[in-house]
Amino acid sequence: MEQEDRRSRRTRRRFARRQWARRWLSLRYVVALVAVVALVATAVWLVFFSATLQVAKVEVVGNQLLSDARIREVADVPIGDQLALVDLARADARVGSLAEIESVDVTRTWPDAVRIEVVERTAVAVVELAGRIRGLDAEGVVFRDYKTVPRGMPRIRPGGAAGTDALKEAATVVSALPEDLATRVDHVEVATVDQITLVMRDGRQVLWGSAEESELKAQVIDRLMAAEKALVYDVSVPGNPTVRETAG
Repeated sequence: MEQEDRRSRRTRRRFARRQWARRWLSLRYVVALVAVVALVATAVWLVFFSATLQVAKVEVVGNQLLSDARIREVADVPIGDQLALVDLARADARVGSLAEIESVDVTRTWPDAVRIEVVERTAVAVVELAGRIRGLDAEGVVFRDYKTVPRGMPRIRPGGAAGTDALKEAATVVSALPEDLATRVDHVEVATVDQITLVMRDGRQVLWGSAEESELKAQVIDRLMAAEKALVYDVSVPGNPTVRETAG
């Protein structure tokens, strides 16, 4: 009888352990679900409501022409707003609209900063417009002022019929020139988009034509001027360049 009681107690204990194991298995999933919900709620609170992840500063890198303050002003990133909610595309578009900016990348830097990285335009020539000396980049974009023409930088002189397209063509020509050749150019005369002439500092002229095949033309004129002395060089058709001793 006593032996049966012991077996019965052992059976009940085993049954109780199995029951507890089953309950713990079910409870484990509930605990895990509660933990996940708590983690998600904490993350949402941190990202969208906590002062820890609010914008505290706006970093600006890559700029020389424009001041940090000017770029921050245009970007208009609100200090104190939640970093996750900052409209990066809007700030990117605003900074990218500045004439001095060639490209811009606006990103979040966790936990509390927005980073604005810019690439500014580089002048390849200058042009006088309305009494101001303006710099042009390789795409013909006018983007800055100069008090005087920088040493070694070619000037572009547009004719009365030359519009913005002609300026762009002239800038393309200048940007294709090797540096040693570009520094010898006094100015670039632009009558139309396909009538571009380089006037060298020693008075020699290079009839360039349009901006098409500018890299090839630059190679041809570099060799031609080294091989032959003349007043006028015509590389408008780079496969058949000519020279002559008189202008006109």
